[in-house]
Amino acid sequence: MKLVVIGLGYIGLPTAIMFANHQQNVVGIDINEHVIQALNTGKIHIEEPGLQQELDKAIQSKSFQASLTIEPADAFIVSVPTPNKDDALKSCDLSYVKSAVNSILPVLQKGNTIIIESTIAPRSTEDEILPLVESTGLKVGQDVFLVHCPERVLPGQIIHELIHNNRIIGGVTPACTEAGKAIYSVFVKGELIEATASTAEMSKLMENTYRDVNIALANELVRISEHLNINALDVIEMANKHPRVNLHQPGPGVGGHCLAVDPYFIAAAAPEQSPLIQTAREINTTMPEFIVKQTTDLMTEIHGKKIAVFGLTYKGDIDDIRESPALEIYDALKANEAYEVVAYDPHIKANFVERSMEKATKNADLVLILANHSEFRHLNGFDLVNMNQVVVLDTKHVVEEKITIDSYFHLGTISAIRERKAMAVKA
Repeated sequence: MKLVVIGLGYIGLPTAIMFANHQQNVVGIDINEHVIQALNTGKIHIEEPGLQQELDKAIQSKSFQASLTIEPADAFIVSVPTPNKDDALKSCDLSYVKSAVNSILPVLQKGNTIIIESTIAPRSTEDEILPLVESTGLKVGQDVFLVHCPERVLPGQIIHELIHNNRIIGGVTPACTEAGKAIYSVFVKGELIEATASTAEMSKLMENTYRDVNIALANELVRISEHLNINALDVIEMANKHPRVNLHQPGPGVGGHCLAVDPYFIAAAAPEQSPLIQTAREINTTMPEFIVKQTTDLMTEIHGKKIAVFGLTYKGDIDDIRESPALEIYDALKANEAYEVVAYDPHIKANFVERSMEKATKNADLVLILANHSEFRHLNGFDLVNMNQVVVLDTKHVVEEKITIDSYFHLGTISAIRERKAMAVKA
């Protein structure tokens, strides 16, 4: 079977390589010439454990090549971005998906299958993509097959989860569903769950919305507990000992191309019916502002001048900064002329990011941890010996040792910042 995968990002590239390493002929398409050149010379452009080794195998077997040009194939997989529109409810921008589908149409033949892996708003496949495909004169469900099959993987574990996770196969018709199942059965060991396209769309969106709402509850608990001088992290730990409670962990906000984006697609499709989802989004999107205030309050209390920001990605041990609240916090602090702000992230290669922890913390007054990279787990005062004062605000509760750290704060103990500030004012 020959497959064309359009979009070679965090999902499209691993998907293409997995098919290639299971005896399929795969052509990966991207509009970025540098990405195409890198892949064809055997170099991945994203950070994902095991992916380089998988690409090496695919290149060696000559089952994968990258290209700028669409080719005829048996199946086409669309895995391109779906950003938010700049409207009131940040609805789904389908322009990249539609562009990808339109690029397929000139080479589309009877018997072909088109799979949309991109996360899209409810009813997009049936209401937006189906008419495009049938504009060719080919009938979906008879001549060609159209499926929505959302990805359900965790960055850092994508290779394993592509194979072992259950997969929703949402066909426009039953025949489309069967065509999608035949394709993914090539390598997926998890259950292939049959669904309609619209049900598959909503299922993916609700999986991420559930987590977003749960995180919003935890973040609201942090704000309540800060006001009442209660340790929110202790509350969560104790509550989760109940057999039917699973509160998520709070943090500086929610990022990535799933949790920070997908709930808006539901809200925009049914604004009057989604007040809870919209409120959760508001709570999580204002967490960076809350963290900035806690940081500036602490800097005032300790008379600090320099902040070393640790971590810019939206989650730990990856290089992905899409929709990252950490980056938003960094930018806000950087804009404050009262402080010198330096970013340190061992996973990010950028001119403005310091690669040396020693240089980043030199003469700093505060380390602000915004990502739970494993490199930060055993952080202690010996690592921070060149700081002006060893104070840490750990918004991810990642530090395990805390040896010789003068003052250590996390989202359970931030009320102490307010108390210390109040005491300083009284003094």
